[in-house]
Amino acid sequence: MYCCMLRSFHIKGNNLIQLTRASFSQNPQSLATASKLFSCSAYQCTHSPVSGSLWRPLTHRTHQPAVSSRCMSSIVRRRRLPSAFPVIDGEFHPAHRHVYEANLRNSLICQQKYLEHKEKVMKGGGENAIARHTQRNRKVLVRDRLRMLLDDEDYLELSPFAGLGLPYGDIPSAGCLTGIGKINGLWCMFVANDATVKGGTAYPITVKKQLRAQIVAMQNRLPSVYLVDSGGAFLPLQSEIFPDRNHGGRTFYNEAVMSAMKIPQVSVVCGSCTAGGAYVPTMSEEAVIVHRIGTIFLGGPPLVKAATGEEVSPEDLGGARLHSEVSGCVDHFAAMEDEAYEYTRNIISTLNYELPEEDNTQVEEPLYNMDDLMGLAPRCYNHSMDVRLIVSRLTDGSRFQEFKARYGTTLLTGFARIEGHQIGIVANNGELTYEASLKGSHFVQLCDQRDIPLLFLQNTAPEPAHTISQTKAESNTDRLKAQGSMMSAVACASVPKITVVIGGCHGGDSYAMCGRAFDPNFLFLWPNARVSMLAPGHSDALVQTEEEITQINEMLEEESSAFFSTGRLWDDGVILPQDTRKVLSKCLKIIKQQEYQLSREKKRTPLLRL
Repeated sequence: MYCCMLRSFHIKGNNLIQLTRASFSQNPQSLATASKLFSCSAYQCTHSPVSGSLWRPLTHRTHQPAVSSRCMSSIVRRRRLPSAFPVIDGEFHPAHRHVYEANLRNSLICQQKYLEHKEKVMKGGGENAIARHTQRNRKVLVRDRLRMLLDDEDYLELSPFAGLGLPYGDIPSAGCLTGIGKINGLWCMFVANDATVKGGTAYPITVKKQLRAQIVAMQNRLPSVYLVDSGGAFLPLQSEIFPDRNHGGRTFYNEAVMSAMKIPQVSVVCGSCTAGGAYVPTMSEEAVIVHRIGTIFLGGPPLVKAATGEEVSPEDLGGARLHSEVSGCVDHFAAMEDEAYEYTRNIISTLNYELPEEDNTQVEEPLYNMDDLMGLAPRCYNHSMDVRLIVSRLTDGSRFQEFKARYGTTLLTGFARIEGHQIGIVANNGELTYEASLKGSHFVQLCDQRDIPLLFLQNTAPEPAHTISQTKAESNTDRLKAQGSMMSAVACASVPKITVVIGGCHGGDSYAMCGRAFDPNFLFLWPNARVSMLAPGHSDALVQTEEEITQINEMLEEESSAFFSTGRLWDDGVILPQDTRKVLSKCLKIIKQQEYQLSREKKRTPLLRL
């Protein structure tokens, strides 16, 4: 009889079994048999001259040799650990009914403003511009283009209200639509110019929106599709578009970097690509051009005539036939627009992704009505209710595993799931004190250690803590140190981060809660949100005269509005409270997709000396 002696140890905490020291007697095939047994598992065999063959759990699977397709499919379908999170109490006290009703009245006013802004951007450049675009130029409207390109209309549009209320006028949707939708089941970033807005001219806010879309695509490794129909830069504002680091040229730099990162990019030339816009399709991996309406040139026919006196048609100068048959700048010639989007969908289907099978597992809905969030969205800091009431209306089954529940109670931290995706939640529930900051720092590092995405629900104090005594000064110093520690933890955490401003976004506390400067993957505002150094009505300690106080408060009232913020692209969009769970679920699915790209690291070609 041949025997195999295996000693097994349980590792505390993760229930993995480490098979240490396997000694095989007389049968050399035993090791091969064991290797076959574990080839599809989370273990690897290494040999040590002291201890013999040693089975260890695999770590960093992406660096291991590829396993068989049968093993790969079993890995993809692996179930998560069962959740045993307790149900959180989402009932609010009757004594707080008046606060709830005041919040609800304010939320209804904010929602009305949200709907007005939405109606405005849906009209694009207006009736005359739409008629010229569709009848004279015979082009398809930008939202109809997206309907032909994407699987469905259930996409995540980013910053739809960008460009409204700017000093140089309203630029609906900043002159381009950006967002993330599915093409053949794959989440893709799209950047689509709207030529009905100022003739497709690029304003500073247009450039900023396009750059933000590329950053989101890089952070989440999203294939990107550019629907190009641009008239070039708006020359009167060239100083805000051309010269600086994050101006127009950064678009082409990002295209090159994304290509090096193996993030696919496809362009559809469905209108003019003039001046700088001509580089977008030529730097993409593949490009499609539409006959008679798609053109690519650095200088158009008017510039040619002014420089040489020669008259030339757009088609002869840079049309579809020229670039598909002569210059080779584009790869696919489409006779009509619908054919161009079919080409694009086919190109996306060639990408090296292996998507998991559809998971039909029933997801637990929250036990409490999500419409209640309208009354839980604080009209001001003094109307904030327990943030657990909000969490209970966002998470699966209203379940939440709280972390350090008795310590630093003005910050809520813990684990939950949103449509099956595990997340760590960090939520303001009062001032960010010394204890709360240390707790937040600990929890953020814990999530980073476990590769769990973070969700920040931000509602920070309206003004910094005052120093009125020696004791208070010492306390504030400790608080600053602890907040600095939390900022470092948030900045250095490598896991995906999503921030939703549910109330106030004020002062240094907002940095520790992953504000815009700390580069979250996504940042959204509720319509009631306020974004400013100080909340309106809290400037008394900084200015002296009544006149100055009045002026500052009026300025803060206007500039802290969520719509003022989103018009300048300080966020990724305003979302209604009752839509928050749906938006978060999409974000988590988008973030997770990068795991399904089969090849992500660029292999360097060895240098050959001739």
